[in-house]
Amino acid sequence: MTDAQTRETTGTNPLAPAPQGARTASDVVTPELVAQLTKGVAGSGRTASHSPFTGEILADLPESTPEDVAEAFGAARAAQAVWAATPVRQRAAVLLRFHDLVLARQAEVLDLIQLETGKARLHAHEEVLAVAVAARHYGRRAAAYLRPKRHAGAIPALTKVTELRHPRGVVGQIAPWNYPLELSVGDALPAFVAGNAVVMKPDTETCLTALWARDLLIEAGLPADVFQVVLGEGPVVGPEVVRHADYVSFTGSTRTGREVAQSAAARLVGVSLELGGKNAMLVLEDADLDKAAAGAVRACFSSAGQLCISIERLYVHESVADAFLERFAARTKALRLGTSLAYGADMGSLVGQRQLDAVIRHVDDAVAQGAKVLAGGAARPDIGPYFYEPTILDGVGAPMSVCTEETFGPVVSIYRFSSDDEAVERANSTPYGLNSSVWTGDARRGREIAARLRTGTVNINEGYAPAYGSVQSPMGGMKDSGLGRRHGSEGILKYTEAQTVAQQRLLPMAPSLGMDDERYAAFMSRSLRVMKAFRFR
Repeated sequence: MTDAQTRETTGTNPLAPAPQGARTASDVVTPELVAQLTKGVAGSGRTASHSPFTGEILADLPESTPEDVAEAFGAARAAQAVWAATPVRQRAAVLLRFHDLVLARQAEVLDLIQLETGKARLHAHEEVLAVAVAARHYGRRAAAYLRPKRHAGAIPALTKVTELRHPRGVVGQIAPWNYPLELSVGDALPAFVAGNAVVMKPDTETCLTALWARDLLIEAGLPADVFQVVLGEGPVVGPEVVRHADYVSFTGSTRTGREVAQSAAARLVGVSLELGGKNAMLVLEDADLDKAAAGAVRACFSSAGQLCISIERLYVHESVADAFLERFAARTKALRLGTSLAYGADMGSLVGQRQLDAVIRHVDDAVAQGAKVLAGGAARPDIGPYFYEPTILDGVGAPMSVCTEETFGPVVSIYRFSSDDEAVERANSTPYGLNSSVWTGDARRGREIAARLRTGTVNINEGYAPAYGSVQSPMGGMKDSGLGRRHGSEGILKYTEAQTVAQQRLLPMAPSLGMDDERYAAFMSRSLRVMKAFRFR
């Protein structure tokens, strides 16, 4: 039975509000909870966060000044020295305890994520899974990633070389609003286990989730001063974080990412940047169309399309385009929108007016220039102030803004292609290169096409979750989609400085044993030839 058939039998209507949960924002975000979570957050001013479900104030919060940011870095720097001296296995044990706490108390943070972002609960749960998996991975593998490594020396038997890894110091992290658990603490976990402190600036509108995670990490054994949080307007607080940090981790727009990179470069400080995307999904003529249509719904409309790696361009082989679109449109029209703090809604809200305005502008501009709406295409203020229907646009092309600009909302454009070469060329014809998806019944063909796509991750017969969830492998963007990687060895080693320690034994790296300069040079030249012959590295 399909999702649409299930809803028919249960009496629900396509794109109608899903049944609402009993809890409200005031039940979850109490003054006592806010006071507990913001304890230790320096701020002489006051600001507030709002819930997308209603547009009303969610919490009254402290607002940090530049002086508060400097103070947070001072406290973090003092605590970091002690934390770095803690054995790595003890640091890793904190992550494993945190893993257990997150899973045991996930209902708390699911409520917060939903209230702060407007997500459907299932999409909020993706964040819980991602953070738990990252905590387990680095809790188990950090010691191996960071252990001293022996390398071949300059002269066999005479030179002993060891590579050491040292924490960078205090990492400045600027986290976005769209995934407030995964893209805040999820990125901080490898920094902590590598021996760093972190000063984080989460988005004010979604900071309660990050603060909840900080509270849980402290309960798991992380020293409180090692994890500092500052709150405030991005243009005010963000540059101060970059100005004091020993390394910068940023997730956000390409425009702001360039500014962060330039500021860090002026101080010769390293950065990791995950930026924008205009991700493509390719449906080949041999794909299972029912599975591809279901996968497209997940890939395009999870978190209302406010996911850096979600699909905004959908390329379908011309021979199966009509059949695929019939299935895709039917599934999209059957999605249920809702504000429930419970499982049941298929899609939630956009985060705020700015995102809603961007979606409306892209859809209206495309329609005005001849695009056809196959599903959705309308705001839903009857459900909440920032709700917009999941939307499929056909007949999209230049110069429509939706064709090239990142929408970051529940809108996908359909394009047809006639050959693999054309599909690859058009998928790559964007300055972005974050994620892509290929659907085919031929696994080998899928892998060959994947290798030709200029994106940091490619998923075959799924939209984004397999690559992102495989935390032993790197995840990040090419081209304008960023620098650096999260996950795997790169996700932790970027938070360290490499140091080579070379010990010379018995003979110096200089003329010795009665050799003059000329004889020494000749001896070393012969030695290099011998090492090449014996394939010595």
